Amino acid sequence: MTFVVVYDANVLYPSTLRDVLIRAALAGLVQARWTDQILDEVFRNLKANLPDLESAKLDRTRELMTRVVRDAMVTGYEKYIPLVQLECDRDDRHVVAAAIRAGARQIVTFNLRDFPAESLVAWKLEAVRPDDFLFQMCRHDRNEMTRVIGQVAAGWKGIRTAREVLESLERSGLPGTASEMRSFVVADPTRM
Repeated sequence: MTFVVVYDANVLYPSTLRDVLIRAALAGLVQARWTDQILDEVFRNLKANLPDLESAKLDRTRELMTRVVRDAMVTGYEKYIPLVQLECDRDDRHVVAAAIRAGARQIVTFNLRDFPAESLVAWKLEAVRPDDFLFQMCRHDRNEMTRVIGQVAAGWKGIRTAREVLESLERSGLPGTASEMRSFVVADPTRM
């Protein structure tokens, strides 16, 4: 049985990480959830920070995400926002509210300090960094995560390898991911 997680905007921003997280959901390793508000933040920041990317392509990416990850969109979470106490960043209360509404166990985020454990415990939630989350997925189903990493590599233009995917994840802010995941991702050595 897979469990429900909410992906924070900052983990959906880097393209390789976004691809791995979405493919993990498509593989049935996890039930991914997000809101329009989370996606608004992702794509607003991508458009602002990477003006060379075509706006239409980014809009298409967003549309594909919501179409291929069925039931990912959380609605009706707004009523929980006033109940959430976050001292660091009150603007992130909507993420916790979405997790509550979705029945999630985890929020996957780079910003653990914005989601302190004492603020989440009452909701039976925990915030986890994406590298720790990916390690969990590898421990849960090594073969499926190997396939996920291989699918990401195969989806890139040109000849790409699983090693390049892991290195891209490392450059995206996941320290040690490439070296740590190599021990779990048992891929064809010719592709690594």
